[in-house]
Amino acid sequence: MSLMEGKQYRGSLRKLKPEIYYLGEKIESVADHPAFIPHVNSAALTYDMALAPEFEELLTTTSHLTGEKINRYTHIHHSHDDLVKKVKMLRALGQQTGSCFQRCVGHDAMNAIYSVTYDIDQKMGTDYHKRFIEVLKEIQTKDLMVSGAMTDPKGDRRFPPSQQKDPDLYVHVVEKKSDGIVVSGAKMHITGAVNSHGHLVMPTTAMGKEDADYAVSFYVSIDAPGLIHVFGRQTNDTRKCDCMLDQGNVEYGMVGGEALVIFDKVFVPWKHVFMCGEYEFAYDLVERFATAHRQNYGGCK
Repeated sequence: MSLMEGKQYRGSLRKLKPEIYYLGEKIESVADHPAFIPHVNSAALTYDMALAPEFEELLTTTSHLTGEKINRYTHIHHSHDDLVKKVKMLRALGQQTGSCFQRCVGHDAMNAIYSVTYDIDQKMGTDYHKRFIEVLKEIQTKDLMVSGAMTDPKGDRRFPPSQQKDPDLYVHVVEKKSDGIVVSGAKMHITGAVNSHGHLVMPTTAMGKEDADYAVSFYVSIDAPGLIHVFGRQTNDTRKCDCMLDQGNVEYGMVGGEALVIFDKVFVPWKHVFMCGEYEFAYDLVERFATAHRQNYGGCK
């Protein structure tokens, strides 16, 4: 399977068991709770429109890894045409939803990690790029929605990660094992986090040698043990639940459904780790992600 439809996407969310909190309540199913349904609807359209003949050229392409037809949101850019079609895709989706459809950040994270892992391997003799390709194949084949988790709480921004009073203000490695790493910290304002299948985690700033434990990038499933999601509040988000007259964009929501993602000693196997201590490449990853992400705003906005 390389392409899901919206109904299958909703069903796939129901099979996952992430730890999610909203207004102090633990949420059992984001696909069925009224606070989340508009965001799920918006993301689901990225699946349904890919199967619609009039949008097929914009929302689908061919994987350079498997040769299969895939959703463009899981594609690695290879040409100017790819970038133009990406913006046209965002424009088409924005015209349908009037809202954020949430898959853009993860898409940009894939493209940034793809190129930076290659560069790390060339200089350091690691095998991060090969690991990432295997994860990317799974994302493409299963048509997974992944978030791009970059922004940390940061604390006192005058100081780098290693000089913060609280070490968990940035995601960092707390233990290295033979089979993987253990990470703690948090990522903030993560678009589409609660209705994604997993998270692509990246460093959020340039780093020095003393920050090596914070120079980490990896993939983790949304329901990994120790992973906690706190869904962000919006000024009018309870209106859809309280049956008030002014409900805004009731079908697709008004924003991207952002969340605080807390990593409480989360285990990540080595096969899902794409940077671990290579602090020299943290800036490159941030810059390449940001460059790709800035391009999006000419489309969806």
